[in-house]
Amino acid sequence: MTAIKPRIGVKYVGNATVVSFTDEKILEEKDINELQESLMSVIESAPGKISLILDFGNVRFLSSAVLGLLIRVSKRIYEQDGQLRLCNINRKIYEIFKITRLTKTFDIYTDVESAAEDLSQAD
Repeated sequence: MTAIKPRIGVKYVGNATVVSFTDEKILEEKDINELQESLMSVIESAPGKISLILDFGNVRFLSSAVLGLLIRVSKRIYEQDGQLRLCNINRKIYEIFKITRLTKTFDIYTDVESAAEDLSQAD
């Protein structure tokens, strides 16, 4: 897995690009802006349509600004006819997704494998 600043890892599972957040806390505006740059770079560097899985396995705390970032990432991916899946979301963070109705906006899976399997079936 290649380490990219700020604190994400990128690997490939089948036809999917998996971005893992390595920080336990994503709270600071500076970090969120850097995270956006990194995510957009991964999206833009993909040849053709991207199938992206965002792995939240390490994340225990995030600010509401991260939710806005996810919506921007989603918009960029769908503008390019790509696909996005989220996985390994902590139970407390998942509750925030439910309260904000983002569970209806994002396809959320329990792990990378199930998200990748769904993407392979969608191709």
